[in-house]
Amino acid sequence: MPVVIEKPSQMVTAIADALRIALPGVRVGSHQDFDSSIDSTWVLIAIDHDAPGTRANNGRIAHVLSISLQVVLPTPGPEVCDLVSELKNLVTDNRWKLPADQCDLPQDIDGLPAISLSGAREYNAWTVSFTQTLYLGPLLLEDPTGIPKFARTWEVSNIDDPDQYTALED
Repeated sequence: MPVVIEKPSQMVTAIADALRIALPGVRVGSHQDFDSSIDSTWVLIAIDHDAPGTRANNGRIAHVLSISLQVVLPTPGPEVCDLVSELKNLVTDNRWKLPADQCDLPQDIDGLPAISLSGAREYNAWTVSFTQTLYLGPLLLEDPTGIPKFARTWEVSNIDDPDQYTALED
């Protein structure tokens, strides 16, 4: 049975798992996990925004997530550009092993330099940002009986009563 996404945090977990596999030796976590006495490279994952989107054809509610992957290196250097390039390539066309009917491909992928501050220390950082749409909630087209039914509001006394619906004919 395929994985069913029920909440946006599952997207963060899926991205973190993919990054740990693709980038061994790089620590992956959230901004809360970041240790200011770092001696290794980090990728910090955050959902920056959850905007509404157009419902899926099957009725699920769309969540257009703005996601950022901040690369933090303990020492300044050009290696950050290489890692950002690798991240952008990984993000492109990646659904993070989530079902295609619940997770669209990433859009608006961008990489920008940033300054990461932790305490009094400044770190060399870049941020790869993108949007990706998740479709959450129940399928509205699924009929538990498996029989497609319909009702016309002018022919029934209560549109919310499933017993007043009529089976569709072939």
